[in-house]
Amino acid sequence: MEFERHVKLTAAEITQLWASYMNDKGLTCQLQHFLAKVEDEEIRPLIQQALDLVQGNLKSLTEIFNKENYPLPYGFNTEEDVDATAPRLFSDTYVLNFLHQGAQISLQAYSISLSLSVRADVYSYFNECISQLAEFLREIKELLLVKGLYIRSPYLPTPENYDFVKSQKFLTGYFGDRRPLAGTEITNLYANFQRNALGVATMIGYSQVAKSKEVRKFLIRGKEISEKHCEIFGSIMREDDIPVPMSGDTEVTDSTTYTFSDKLIMFYSTALIALSVGYYGTAMAMSPRRDLGVQYSRLIIEITKYAEDGANIMIKNGWLEDPPRALDRDELAKKK
Repeated sequence: MEFERHVKLTAAEITQLWASYMNDKGLTCQLQHFLAKVEDEEIRPLIQQALDLVQGNLKSLTEIFNKENYPLPYGFNTEEDVDATAPRLFSDTYVLNFLHQGAQISLQAYSISLSLSVRADVYSYFNECISQLAEFLREIKELLLVKGLYIRSPYLPTPENYDFVKSQKFLTGYFGDRRPLAGTEITNLYANFQRNALGVATMIGYSQVAKSKEVRKFLIRGKEISEKHCEIFGSIMREDDIPVPMSGDTEVTDSTTYTFSDKLIMFYSTALIALSVGYYGTAMAMSPRRDLGVQYSRLIIEITKYAEDGANIMIKNGWLEDPPRALDRDELAKKK
């Protein structure tokens, strides 16, 4: 164990720690606004619990960074990036769904981080994050169920026996009769619809309070992209008479008062885009029907271009913080 404490952090470990710190700093700002404006006394404890988890994570992350003499990211802070006293921007229902989707996304991210971690303290940190978040996610689901807000994915019929695929038609989907959607395809279509529906509401709210005209234009474009993707996923499901979940755009208030900084808004908007690329890639790999793979491939190209435009806005305004990266050996040579 003495040797273990002096092992340097790998590229994977420092990158995952850095990303976790940035996400938790930004999340602190959002949660403090939610906590200041929540009206539902059943949802309030969950927001407070989420804030406590995030602040505890930041303390642990700071200790690891300090031990390594690694500079802390600047990130975000409640003095510059949020006005907790601003009028509410989202309804309590939106906040509960935000917590639900956020916990699911974070749990998946922590699982990847854990699998990449070797050093004992880093492994222990992400393992604890997973344990705490799994319990937190259970509590969120229970409250959603109690309130009748949990949208279950579709059910499948129970087959009489096992069977095997007997024709190449299982893979086709361009022309003629398409086979019914497989369970993995339905799961991904449904989840991607729900994430985009929440994204529509988020982009609407952000666009109302963004200061920069350029940022507002970017967010409106993002809302339109998310709406289109919802329509695409919904139309595919409707072909097989699969129920399509409802959108959440009615959960945004009419507030136009400054609430979050444009820097924070752009950080979360571009982060959502990056997540979509990953989820679409996973869905494409898990969808044997060829037409679905082509559809996901097309959507990935569209949002990758959108993500690049967002990165350019952040770079131009000095909002994109430099992540951990390798040394530029050519640049070092030029300094001599």
